Order: sequence, then structure tokens, then C-alpha cells
Amino acid sequence: MPRAKQGTAHPINNASSVQNENRRSVCPVACTLDLLGDKWTLLVVRDLMHGKSHFKEFLASPERIATNILAERLARLSANGLVERYPSSDITGREAYRLTEKGRSLQGVMAQIKTWGLDHIEGTDARL
Repeated sequence: MPRAKQGTAHPINNASSVQNENRRSVCPVACTLDLLGDKWTLLVVRDLMHGKSHFKEFLASPERIATNILAERLARLSANGLVERYPSSDITGREAYRLTEKGRSLQGVMAQIKTWGLDHIEGTDARL
């Protein structure tokens, strides 16, 4: 997706999304933090990038996210076009989740966060 012209933003239409009237400012850092800056959202994105797609798989992550928080974060990511739901091909027939192109565009950011953590926070592990 092309960048918005300086001083403008892409319109966001969903009620669960970070809408213009709910923004603290037009600063792109503040707006991005409003969407991704809580302690759970980027962990869900991390798990999606590592191939997790089912609700129970996210719950099995070592951080132990609560079911209600996971459901809300997946809904918010979906409402903002970073994640999409699709019918699972497994025997359960339940829905699964995957990153959209917009969500996958966070890969470089996630790699930088991981590198920073490895470089500056003692005891971190690159396996996650």
C-alpha cells in the first residue's frame, strides 16, 4: 500500500478501528501506537508471522494471553485490515486467521524489535 501523502492519512472506516475522531494526534507514531502499542497486539502478530492460525495455538504461547483479550486483539487487527479470518481446512472446520498484505508489511518492524531486544535486554531468546 502506498504511503499517505505527508500530512494526510488513509481513511479507516470500521467502528473498531483507530478512527480519525478518536486519535490523540495526527502523528504517525502516536496513531501506530494507538493500534499496535498495547502489550498483546504485537505478540499476536508475532505468532501469526510464525505460522499460528488457530485460536488455541495463540493461547498456547508462553505469554498466556486471556481468551477475551485475544478475541479483542484479533477483532481489532481484522477491523484495521491487518488480519483476515478464513475457514480452516482442518477437521474442526473452525475459522483460522492470517496476516493480510498490510499485516505482513510489519515484518521488518518486528525484525527490528526482535534485534533490539536481543541486543539490549539480557536473557531474551531468539527462538520466539
